[in-house]
Amino acid sequence: MDPLAEKYLRPRKIPSTACSGCGLGQIHKKIVMAIDELGLGIEDVVWGTGIGCAGRQTFGAWKGDNFAGTHGRVYAISTGLRVALPRDKKIVLTVGDGDAFGIGLLHVLHCARRNLDVTVIVCDNLGYQSTGGQYGWTTPEGYKTDSSPYGMNEPNWVQGGRDVLGILREAGATFLARHTSLEGREAVEDIKKAIQNRGFSLVHMPFPCITNFAGRALGTRKPVEVYRWFKEHTDGNVPGKPGDALFKCGVYFDASNSRVEYSELVRNNVAEVQRRYR
Repeated sequence: MDPLAEKYLRPRKIPSTACSGCGLGQIHKKIVMAIDELGLGIEDVVWGTGIGCAGRQTFGAWKGDNFAGTHGRVYAISTGLRVALPRDKKIVLTVGDGDAFGIGLLHVLHCARRNLDVTVIVCDNLGYQSTGGQYGWTTPEGYKTDSSPYGMNEPNWVQGGRDVLGILREAGATFLARHTSLEGREAVEDIKKAIQNRGFSLVHMPFPCITNFAGRALGTRKPVEVYRWFKEHTDGNVPGKPGDALFKCGVYFDASNSRVEYSELVRNNVAEVQRRYR
């Protein structure tokens, strides 16, 4: 058994309960590696999960305290916990693309605005894969899905000169990065930076869905071919201009520890009110 999995995760979640070839286990492993390399223990981290594939596969996996919030509500729970918990306790969230960029987008923007001290890992399988494979907020333009049999023709959050990370930066996020699940050391290092930032951090991590997205959009369920497609569409591996890449990876914005964190602001305001009206 993987020693890190044995150290941090519940046995019933080892190996991953996701579909064969799914990239969720790769993301999970990178988060655990980052936690371990930062010297954090089970008691130091509260792990929250959202809905869909990302929530179902990671819920209850962490041996320590964990919780779930459906349909974008994980951020509201995190806000209450952040104010209530000791300042050195870390909150890590694994959410899907819908939880982050769809139904949960407004909640994410308010967390960024407040600079809430949480680390959000967006596990993005490029659509609604847990409900059959419909297109979503980050489905590449032109690719067939169950709800776009002639190709997805809506503007998305990651192409056409748009990048949802830019919206989050303007909202007030203090650390933003993107890596696919196939990346190694670079992804781990940036997750570590995200956890260390005392403020709102988000790492967008697209990953391969072998069962639905690959089967419909790519015409294959062979993991090696799907992984090759991901590599060919990741920045640094794309012929021609870097802008041609679907997945532009690396640190997007780093202003770590540059703004007052939300729970600290709340405590300071409470202390000032108490001082003023004693």
